[in-house]
Amino acid sequence: MKFLRDFDFKGKKVVFRADFNVPLSEDRKIDNKRDWRIKATLPSINYLLNHGASIILLSHLGRPKGEIKENLRLDPVIERFKKLLGRKITKLNSCLGSEVEDKIKNINPGEIIALENIRFYSEEENNNLDFAKKLASYGNVYVNDAFSASHREHASLVGITNFLPSYAGLLLENEINALSDILEKSKKPLVVIIGGSKISTKIKFIKNFLIKADDLLLGGALANTVIAAKGFVIGKSFSEQDMVDDVKKMDLTNVKLHLPVDAIASSDPLKKKSSRIAAVGKTKRNEMILDIGPDTVKLYKDIIFQAKTVIWNGPMGMIENDEFAKGSKEIAKIITEANNFSVVGGGDSVCLLEGMNLIDKIDHICTGGGAMLKFLAEEKLPGIEALK
Repeated sequence: MKFLRDFDFKGKKVVFRADFNVPLSEDRKIDNKRDWRIKATLPSINYLLNHGASIILLSHLGRPKGEIKENLRLDPVIERFKKLLGRKITKLNSCLGSEVEDKIKNINPGEIIALENIRFYSEEENNNLDFAKKLASYGNVYVNDAFSASHREHASLVGITNFLPSYAGLLLENEINALSDILEKSKKPLVVIIGGSKISTKIKFIKNFLIKADDLLLGGALANTVIAAKGFVIGKSFSEQDMVDDVKKMDLTNVKLHLPVDAIASSDPLKKKSSRIAAVGKTKRNEMILDIGPDTVKLYKDIIFQAKTVIWNGPMGMIENDEFAKGSKEIAKIITEANNFSVVGGGDSVCLLEGMNLIDKIDHICTGGGAMLKFLAEEKLPGIEALK
């Protein structure tokens, strides 16, 4: 794999794939606590500009599924990027056509042209080679700095590398190095904390780290599926019933695997102060498990404080509601207070840390939750493989 330092970018047009897929509010604003993905790309952008390149920027936003969605245009994202970078950026409303070609033809070194949401085109997710070839025609060289999208086999990540010399950006290089170190030489004890909603997207990772880790701590709705697989009552709690049989095939008696011992349960999550602390297995039929309880926090704290390396991906509860965010916030504080090397990935976990002003106390913030899980599960990421 080649990196930015391996090429002379002076006078070159760089087709640059970023991931600026950040949450927008209803009025299409970006909370300054949620622009960390944009900030993470700035070192690569500045490196290229300082070395005499011009940049044709590609990114996606949301899941428009190959259709133009006005609420998913990149304008607010590019405005934030422009503010953070402190440079003029030309934003176009398409990725194809004569206007795009003319603007790119006349681009000068040090300038940036941002194209429209790449996922407005169905050819992107289909990894259409003709589409990839057209994107490649805009530049002399390609740079992938979108680690968080590199587990996707898309045209702007994979197909385009067939037509241009291709390099990993500084962000992508940093992610690969940090996560490779976790796999190859993380200090023990290694503790992994997994939350979020779906165990189906994380089961390979969990199985891998039941072998590699010293302790695996589960929370969030995905823990409900494991609790159900063990035969305990979970009431109306969200779970993936179609995954129960797969979960039962795991070593559920493994002493490394830790489940919540108590939970914050509620029959009406929208009603304030409707929750109670319930022992796991004692949830009422009309209740939902929405957070880990205080005994679980204490148990997990004792384990985390003994660790030398901690990996966290996914919240412990329904953090959209402050009443059910306490467990996740406690885990966040515990990780930052413990004397260990910490790695956190997943948008919800990172945004929680950002909101608590704790993000600078984490040793490595991973910009992609799904890509991080696949990398650490030792699956091949198409966007990274294409660069090889």
